[in-house]
Amino acid sequence: MSTGREQDMVERVARRIAEEIVASAPEGWTRAVLASTAGRGGVSVSGDYTVPGAPGRHNLVPSPFGELTTLAEAVREIRGWASSSLEIACRPSGEYELVAFSDIITSLRGRGGGFQAVLDPGYRLPQPGVEQGEDTAAPAGDPEQAVARFRAYMERRAAILGRPEQLPPPASAAALDEAERRVGRPLPADLRALYAIADGDGLGIEHRYLLGGNAWLSLKHLVSVHADQRERPWYGWELAWDSVVFDADPSDTVRRCGGHPAWLPFASGEDGNYLAVDLAPARNGRPGQVIRIGRDYDEGPAYVADSITSLLGHHVDLLEQGAYETDDDYLSLLEPARGFGPRRIIGEIPATIPPDLQAIHINDAVGPVDLAPLTAAPNLRLLRLNRCATADLAPVRALPVESLHVTLDGGDLTPLEGHRDLTALDLGTTAPIDLAPLRTVPNLRGLDLSRADVRDLTVLADLRDLRYVALTARQWTVLLDEGKAPLTLAAARLADDDAPLDEALTWAARLGLNTADAFRTTGTLGTDGG
Repeated sequence: MSTGREQDMVERVARRIAEEIVASAPEGWTRAVLASTAGRGGVSVSGDYTVPGAPGRHNLVPSPFGELTTLAEAVREIRGWASSSLEIACRPSGEYELVAFSDIITSLRGRGGGFQAVLDPGYRLPQPGVEQGEDTAAPAGDPEQAVARFRAYMERRAAILGRPEQLPPPASAAALDEAERRVGRPLPADLRALYAIADGDGLGIEHRYLLGGNAWLSLKHLVSVHADQRERPWYGWELAWDSVVFDADPSDTVRRCGGHPAWLPFASGEDGNYLAVDLAPARNGRPGQVIRIGRDYDEGPAYVADSITSLLGHHVDLLEQGAYETDDDYLSLLEPARGFGPRRIIGEIPATIPPDLQAIHINDAVGPVDLAPLTAAPNLRLLRLNRCATADLAPVRALPVESLHVTLDGGDLTPLEGHRDLTALDLGTTAPIDLAPLRTVPNLRGLDLSRADVRDLTVLADLRDLRYVALTARQWTVLLDEGKAPLTLAAARLADDDAPLDEALTWAARLGLNTADAFRTTGTLGTDGG
């Protein structure tokens, strides 16, 4: 289409979305905001209504995924952005406004609030395991056995459902060769053998969800998801304090990484999580082992099985054990509950600290929390105090904590001086605090001070290795007016819940991003042909 036709498309779709928002509005509302990131094969939606005097917020009822996809496609034709951040604001008068920009600026509504701007899309936080040499063990999978197990699995499913399940035709050898060329590595032999039986488990938009409730991706989709994960800005650590990556299990089978080019997603939970084959395992892993990665695994992948072959054997066993349920046309395996990530504790500090503890979330403790018992966990890497505080960080000095989310009730940052492991600090305070001790923390890369009262924000200019900073709008104004923003930032966050995208664009421009080509359109429902 021409740009003019695309402009008309944007205006029509924006109006339809605004109509949905207004039609679903609660009584007494004064403003509504829908925020979305759309493109790169997916759409996210968040937003709320403002209702004066009503407790809390009212979530937006509409989630117009299809219309937002159309909107993003039209904006891509006009501006060339592969993925767009979109914001539609509406008022009871019928007035509405669409603002769109590249997804280098994204809304964090529902994820802490505010906006994130990516200033250096090519930067990746150094992670343990990325440079680790690949294991030389032989693959555990066997293509002939995998095929036999898959056929047995499908035959058993057919007996339970009373009919065979239709699958797509097989992928050709040429298509398999091309897929391997595009991902840059050969597929595990057992996975390649399955694609020679069927090209995934989807017919049209319908999937059979054969692999433990996950949709088996077509070969084309496998390639595109792999490419998307490699190219996605800041994949694996959208927020710097989520950058810590744990040992996936005590046997050291999976690298300590948030993402790796040798992890090939082959099945999707359609919730942002994937099953992947790992072609670059850790010291005790096997090439072709199966891991879980994605949205819920930013703190490190979860080990599933040593191969596709073993995974299929497990699925057959579940059917033989009767560990399944049927619902109309579908059969679901009943997997044991799986935890996410490393050994962790959520709640109060327990009387006995497991020595292999890697992460702890301390929630809603009464009074200042004494962190001293945690020194019994010499491998503790993540420590978060949620809705509670501590007066003394001294116990952290002796621990290899990489990610620290804490509120200080008085106290100071002196115990963190020279801490060699600390990578990300999310700090809240009950009194003004001095940032000077952070000058000696050599590996500090991410810092959130949006909950802190800081005596002198210009100290940030001395933290030469910072790559991510989160501040409120007031704090950013102070820092930018002083000309003291860190020059090495790869990303930044404007931590104001109610900031509109227009305000985020102005802020990002002060950080050096060119936001002049932001796309805008306005209208009023009931006019302009509506």
